[in-house]
Amino acid sequence: MTAATAREEGSQAAPPDPGAAAELDGFRVELTGYAYRMLGSVHDAEDAVQETLLRAWRGLDRFDGRSSLRTWLYRIASNVCLDQLRARGRRALPADLGLPFPPVAAALGAPEPAGRWVEPAPDAAVLATVGDPAELAVARESVRLAFVAALQHLPPRQRAVLILRDVLRWRADEVAGLLDASVPAVNSALQRARATMAAGAAAAPGPPLDREHRDLLDRYVEVFERYDIDALVGLLRDDAVHSMPPYRMWLCGAGDIGRWLVGPGAGCRGSRLVRVAANGGPALAQYRPDPAGGHRPFSIQLLEFSGGRISGLTHFLDPRLFPRFGLPTRLDP
Repeated sequence: MTAATAREEGSQAAPPDPGAAAELDGFRVELTGYAYRMLGSVHDAEDAVQETLLRAWRGLDRFDGRSSLRTWLYRIASNVCLDQLRARGRRALPADLGLPFPPVAAALGAPEPAGRWVEPAPDAAVLATVGDPAELAVARESVRLAFVAALQHLPPRQRAVLILRDVLRWRADEVAGLLDASVPAVNSALQRARATMAAGAAAAPGPPLDREHRDLLDRYVEVFERYDIDALVGLLRDDAVHSMPPYRMWLCGAGDIGRWLVGPGAGCRGSRLVRVAANGGPALAQYRPDPAGGHRPFSIQLLEFSGGRISGLTHFLDPRLFPRFGLPTRLDP
């Protein structure tokens, strides 16, 4: 961050009228969406936005209006996110880290540190609910789990440029001013970022769910709650991928997924699924049977669809996610 930027952010300035906080807070959701794409974690994104708004609130009396308030906030948020990314490694999904595991594995093994993984994001935290329908559709597709995970492969400044240019549709000169870079440098970073994304498995956001895929989701809920694994396997693509962060283990292939679910994963029998909205589409909160009665939080499930079948199942085995989605901590019998 340059000295000029530091002065503009005004982190040491005296607080202005507290009423200004309401105006700044109106940008919270879109800034959280930007920070989530940058950082791959809604928890980190919310922390980054809180720091952004705090810096802005402290420095608002010295904001000179040379740019819009929105541009100024994105400038601060970009600096906060880039600082965070310099301090830690990139987040990933299990399939990014090695070969699939055999389905006969007796246990998941030890969990990896929480900061290792891309996390799911509640739609309410990262997506606006009003606006131009075309822009809202682009925003939904750009927080899909596979796309956010693919973004994490980019160097931080290329990541910022790609999000600002291709997702948020900022002009090259606007991005250059925001990142203290030249227009040629921004264009070069964008070209490299696009090439990296095109070379990966998730080069662009996927299409929105159509009626066929929504019907497929309904069938998945039905057979999972019945724990009819033969029927569930019939909904999967032959090359479907199943992963369970924070564990490194992942499976590839409908048959291997089925064998895992009737073997080591059989503790999911009797689960109940609650629909939630995550990463721009429908998701499921899984409650497993509790020996003490009722059901307890177990995982947030995100599904991917392709060609009329389920192509990906990512189960985030972290009950601490449930309050973030506004979900109860148990379901009664």
